[in-house]
Amino acid sequence: MTPSARAPAAPSLSWLVRLRLALAALSLSVATAACAQAPVVAKPAAKAPPAAVVTQPAPPEERDPVPGWMGPGYAVPIGGALKYDNAEVWSRLVQLSGGEGTRWLVIPTAAANPQATGARIVDALQRYGAKAELLPVAPRLAGRDAAADARDPALVAKVRQAHGVFFAGGAQARITDTLLPDGQRTPLLNAIWELYLSGGVVAGTSAGAAVMSETMFRDAADVLAVLKAGKVIEGQEIDRGLGFVGSELFVDQHFLKRGRIGRMLPLMLQKGYKLGIGVEENTGAIIRGSEIEIIGAKGVVLVDLSDAKQDPDLPAFNLRDARLTYLDRGDKHDYKTGVTTPAPEKLAGSLIDPNAADFRPYFRRMPFVPDILGDSAIANAMGNLIDNRENEALGLAFSGIPRADDPQPDLGFEFRLKRGPDSRGWYTGAFGDEAYTVLNLRLDVTPVTMRRPLYGPVVVPPPPAADPPATRPAAPAARTLR
Repeated sequence: MTPSARAPAAPSLSWLVRLRLALAALSLSVATAACAQAPVVAKPAAKAPPAAVVTQPAPPEERDPVPGWMGPGYAVPIGGALKYDNAEVWSRLVQLSGGEGTRWLVIPTAAANPQATGARIVDALQRYGAKAELLPVAPRLAGRDAAADARDPALVAKVRQAHGVFFAGGAQARITDTLLPDGQRTPLLNAIWELYLSGGVVAGTSAGAAVMSETMFRDAADVLAVLKAGKVIEGQEIDRGLGFVGSELFVDQHFLKRGRIGRMLPLMLQKGYKLGIGVEENTGAIIRGSEIEIIGAKGVVLVDLSDAKQDPDLPAFNLRDARLTYLDRGDKHDYKTGVTTPAPEKLAGSLIDPNAADFRPYFRRMPFVPDILGDSAIANAMGNLIDNRENEALGLAFSGIPRADDPQPDLGFEFRLKRGPDSRGWYTGAFGDEAYTVLNLRLDVTPVTMRRPLYGPVVVPPPPAADPPATRPAAPAARTLR
């Protein structure tokens, strides 16, 4: 089933809401048309977007959400492990919602300890100028009924007066089971959609990021197991998300730290997604319409399967011609126009064009990554390849110590990254590390058989045989004198 086919039918809207949505859509289309005039690779650094203005909420009957429609608000998935001193992310959230004094609600539904987790997030938002409070809707909140709270008119009214909401991390299934039980939107979720469609901010970290797309991972912690299966189980490993980023984009989190490209690729093919974004820890992606801006500590991997193909004759998951882009902190990208704007630090640094006649690569040896699903391995391989004399990089995904119940213990996968005619990048050391932006590498994933054992002890050769002791020649027999 395609993503568009999954979206429920839009409810009927009053003429006032239709007018508002039409004006918002017109504004976005004008902006997109302007972007289309820009160069396809880079343009001058854009100014920060203006603060969103949240209009006075209209009566509920005039503000039903339109599932699948990308409204004028901001969706901000954060890849988890968000540090409370990450000033860039926290201050930017407040700025997007209208600046100091804007009202924020922290929704701790996913958290194992909602009170403690929510209190820390409230404190962080307040330190950066917001008026934040905890919205007590969580299955693990003592003395509360989460299902009833999701329908509480008083809590719904609070959301309608807010400028932003923040979903805490934890288990994303708790969010969807509470706000979207059996696929039915609760009044609280409707109010969050109203906030979003009015220009507000919907942000979330970890589990709160996972729910941003229409399909989410519900429980699929073993990345290699998903890759070996080549598919995901509906209702168990994947489920409905809340859909704030629209029907075209899939979102995953903890992406580089946990090597989750291995589970993203099978899901995208199975559900018909052409575009996915994997957000790294302590990093956020500001998404408005088709425009993405990266903030925080690291970056995101953009996966494009528009030209991807599979070989049905191979007995395991395989893929050819996926397109990967790594967007670093400060970078901007429009996935409709294909325009990427590197961070100002990158534009002031080094442009890397491996197809240019004057290309002078920094690296000289073909990159080989023995654990391509390891911490940040895919991003590091991409940065190495774009600045390398060689045109390809190789990586392996396999289990060094297979589980006892693994039906395919010797199945592994070769990840082959390749440069193309439109591959290029930027580099800067201004952030204090080796920071690359990398556009348009190709990726092939091929099943392979691993040898067992993978290695063995070094065999110590025996010492050379000692030379026999030297012997003197026998003395001649004594002569008898006659």
